[in-house]
Amino acid sequence: MPRHTPVPGGVAVLELAVALGAPPSVRFNDLPQPVVRHEGKWLALIGIPLDTLPGTHEIVVESGKGRQLQRLEVRAKHYPTQILRIADKKMVTPPPELEARIEAEAARIAGWKRHFSGDTAPETRFDLPATGPRSAKFGVKRVLNGEPRSPHAGLDVAVGVGAPLRSPAPGTVLAVDDLYFTGKTVVIDHGQGVLTLYAHLSRIDVAPGQELRRGEVFGASGVSGRITGPHLHWVVILGGTAVDPELFLSD
Repeated sequence: MPRHTPVPGGVAVLELAVALGAPPSVRFNDLPQPVVRHEGKWLALIGIPLDTLPGTHEIVVESGKGRQLQRLEVRAKHYPTQILRIADKKMVTPPPELEARIEAEAARIAGWKRHFSGDTAPETRFDLPATGPRSAKFGVKRVLNGEPRSPHAGLDVAVGVGAPLRSPAPGTVLAVDDLYFTGKTVVIDHGQGVLTLYAHLSRIDVAPGQELRRGEVFGASGVSGRITGPHLHWVVILGGTAVDPELFLSD
């Protein structure tokens, strides 16, 4: 299981108050969440968005007993601020003629994040997809060229251009694309709304629908998109929201 960390940007691992039998379905913020059977119990894995307020929230559980609500207690968490300077100013404030492209790409990413394949149990134990030190952590508040931007929604791994990238767990390639901000991008589906996204690649070696084994190479790191230097930007999506990838690492 990912580590139970019920904070904004974290994962809540909740035991469901339903009997064993047909798998229940769970929704949080009206988005489906993964459900796994573990040690004779049904557990829900809840992805908590970074903008979630601390306090009591509710998840919706549907089973043979009908529809019921279950409480989710979210604790507060402080994330530090990181100040960056990017030489290419149009990567911070894109010119107006690129607005339509960027909006279309944002909608495409939002669609990927909502993807939910409910026919297989999700993979939740991940290996680091690149060999290198972990640099920028998840959730850091970003200030680019003096302007506040969205928090860092992934984990950066410091690797040079051309470093091999390996699937952290078995999965199916959901999408490959070349986007304005994330550059060459790969998305892998690990089942039941558990997805991983890889940005700024120099090379992509896979196609949508391709099955990947744990550790199989699918591309190489690079400097495509909005980036201050070569690295891998790794995103883990759970139930429609980006969460801290380190909660899933086997170490």
